[in-house]
Amino acid sequence: MKLKKIVFTLIALGLFSCKTTSVLVKNEPQLKTPKNVILLISDGAGLSQISSTFYFKEGTPNYTQFKNIGLIKTSSSREDVTDSASGATAFSCGIKTYNAAIGVADDSTAVKSIVEIAALNNIKTGVVATSSITHATPASFYAHALNRGLEEEIAMDMTESDLDFFAGGGLNYFTKRKDKKDVLAILKGNQFTINTTGLTDFSSIASNRKMGFLLADEAMPTMEKGRGNFLSAATDLAIQFLSKDNSAFFIMSEGSQIDWGGHANNASYLISEINDFDDAIGTALAFAKKDGNTLVIVTSDHETGGFTLAAKKNKREDGSEYSDYTEIGPTFSTGGHSATLIPVFAYGPGSEEFIGIYENNEIFHKILKVTKWNQ
Repeated sequence: MKLKKIVFTLIALGLFSCKTTSVLVKNEPQLKTPKNVILLISDGAGLSQISSTFYFKEGTPNYTQFKNIGLIKTSSSREDVTDSASGATAFSCGIKTYNAAIGVADDSTAVKSIVEIAALNNIKTGVVATSSITHATPASFYAHALNRGLEEEIAMDMTESDLDFFAGGGLNYFTKRKDKKDVLAILKGNQFTINTTGLTDFSSIASNRKMGFLLADEAMPTMEKGRGNFLSAATDLAIQFLSKDNSAFFIMSEGSQIDWGGHANNASYLISEINDFDDAIGTALAFAKKDGNTLVIVTSDHETGGFTLAAKKNKREDGSEYSDYTEIGPTFSTGGHSATLIPVFAYGPGSEEFIGIYENNEIFHKILKVTKWNQ
């Protein structure tokens, strides 16, 4: 009898154990799969640049809408302090590479980008930037070049890319080239409709197969010189164009000139650009909330300028200086980049994956993990 009791007890324990394991597995949180991904990059923006929107922008910044937040380490393969090319290639190709590299590994071999992977899955793709479209960050999503300075070669890569939509500056790299090639004609031969005068409404481009806007010879104008709502409007137009016919899409949209304000140690330039970028975040989130199937990721390739929201320096009647804690006086510690950790904000299906502290190239792998585009 004792032996029978032991056997029954073991069987009962085994059944309970199986049942318990089944319940635990069932209750584990499962990442939802987004249909679309919008990656917004604020070039040169660290936490202080982001914080400035809370002090210098009218209304509540759109950054407040995020609940899932992480941090990335931005160093390149060879340098502690990255540049935009290496930083963007980490996002676009999932690898650490040398500074100035565009879509190539540390050994200079081309690496498949997220745009190329998405296209294999019939995902529509687009890039938007307030720089030239051949500049380091946007270029890293469609081109492969040994050096970011090869912008004429990068423009040629556009003609062979999988992009369906682009908007930014850089017309000269397509039309006023050393080799005299008319790259716009090549793009048009590859089913692109090219507009060099201004953004249009969606209805006027809805029937086009592919769409490109080149709206400045070099970079787009600054916000302080009248660029207006280009970044938000172009991001919205990209969303409408790429999602037509119920297509899934990937968009990279960059606020390029936050970085340039940092390099120039020009606080008003920087702040006007980060405020504009925050508006683009609002555009992306408005679509994502309505759609319900879109993952929005907001991050930066690096911080620029060692920007600090310090207390303003004022002088007393006797000429002595003091820090006035009632007013902010932005300061800078460098004219270059810094190695500070960079925030990552995520909203929508799969956004929980972006919580934590990790390397910048993990952004690429996390996007592929939640979308399953690499399967």
